[in-house]
Amino acid sequence: MNRTTSGARNRRRMLGGVARAAVFVLGGCAVGPNFARPNPPPVTGYAPHPLPAVTGATDVHGGAAQRFIGGMDVPGAWWELFHSSLLDALVRRALEANPTLAAGQATLREAEAQLRAGESALFPTLTGNASTLQQRITTAAEGGNAALPPFTLNAASLSVSYVFDIWGGTRREIEALRAERQFQRFELEASYLTISGDVVTAAINEAALRGEIAATQEIIGIETQEVAGLARQFNIGAAADTAVLAQRAALAQAQAQLPPLQNQLAQQRNQLRAFLGAFPSETLGTRFVLTSLELPKTLPVSLPSRLVEQRPDIRASEALLHQASAQIGVATANMLPQLTLSGSYGSEGVGGLFGPALAAWSIGPGLTQPLFEGGKLYEQRRAAIEAYRAAAAQYRQTVITAFQNVADALRALETDAAAVSAQAAAEAAAAESLAASQRQFHLGAISYLSLLTAEQTYQQARLNLVEAEATRFSDTAALFEALGGGWWHRADVAPASPSGIPQIFDTSAR
Repeated sequence: MNRTTSGARNRRRMLGGVARAAVFVLGGCAVGPNFARPNPPPVTGYAPHPLPAVTGATDVHGGAAQRFIGGMDVPGAWWELFHSSLLDALVRRALEANPTLAAGQATLREAEAQLRAGESALFPTLTGNASTLQQRITTAAEGGNAALPPFTLNAASLSVSYVFDIWGGTRREIEALRAERQFQRFELEASYLTISGDVVTAAINEAALRGEIAATQEIIGIETQEVAGLARQFNIGAAADTAVLAQRAALAQAQAQLPPLQNQLAQQRNQLRAFLGAFPSETLGTRFVLTSLELPKTLPVSLPSRLVEQRPDIRASEALLHQASAQIGVATANMLPQLTLSGSYGSEGVGGLFGPALAAWSIGPGLTQPLFEGGKLYEQRRAAIEAYRAAAAQYRQTVITAFQNVADALRALETDAAAVSAQAAAEAAAAESLAASQRQFHLGAISYLSLLTAEQTYQQARLNLVEAEATRFSDTAALFEALGGGWWHRADVAPASPSGIPQIFDTSAR
């Protein structure tokens, strides 16, 4: 083998190595940290001590035992477990018509459009230019002026430019935009969960208010009968006027409790209309009472390692963390040299004066390196790092809050069962005491004050039982919300973007 052949082979190897290195530098390198999803927190439960597998039971509506199943999946339409067709229809109507969800869908589509716009930075830019100018040139000579006739200057050109993503700054920008899209997606999922939970809770609150109103009306009926009975006894001299006046005062006090409850009910109905995207003057068409809802008897308890996957607020916070990580790479790449390849081709000619157009082209690379900007780029990178640290701290807080929500809901359901049992026993005892007090009072065995005390005790016991039953329903809904609401089982798709600018309010039906 001669020296010439060996040198040529070495040059080819060197050029091949340079080419491979260029491909790696231009296509595979990206400065800044590569994002890795945070590991689940190292915990195995939601309380220091194991929670009971089943709650207590009481023989009243909403008093059934609830069993907790560890690792059980959460259904997407979890509200259907309350077995109320009215509630199902109301939730689905809210998911279709709530303005907050429509705004979230539009924001998600906006993020997707921004991502597609950002991905265009990976391609060359091609620009066309064309111009026509009418000009006249006057020349000055000794002792006089000479003017050329007017002429038209025509020019046309194409220019192309491409910025090599040597350090991966453009790819990091696109990575940040993808993270923004993920953030908006999980923000939308969180809105779905919030709206569905709010509708269920509002329906339960309405049912509770109706129960409290019914209990108050029952007390008013009992005390109205007592007023009439005492008035008859007073007329025949068998009762003192002080007893009649005291009973009337108790009746007035019971009646005074009714308007605030009715006001709360009206406000709750207005809130339900707002969740549905309706106005207060529109007909709601539903009426909820506690007996129309069935308490779910089997409840899922997600594994702690799965909760970070299921909670949309955690996933949204993770997306913000990813975005902050990518921005460090963007800030780092901005400090490094930027290589640009640009070229142009065009023609320029003067109509009617110089004849045919002149063609010109150019092509060549350009290198830009920031030298001094008063420390701006360095501080921008430091700011990006601190923003990542803030996002990491916020992510940890979001996870801690999520685990707290689940722990609170589980503990509440355990105590709710005991509260319903205690309040049911108190209500039964108060009812027996009132019946006995009424019999003894009419026989003259006890004073009127004893009867009045029994009436007030029964009234409070009835209201407490309704509140305890409603709390158990609402805390059950809170558990489903705390576990993420099963959004991963839904197939909700954002509707297609409407053509043109949509109307704020649809007036076609008015």
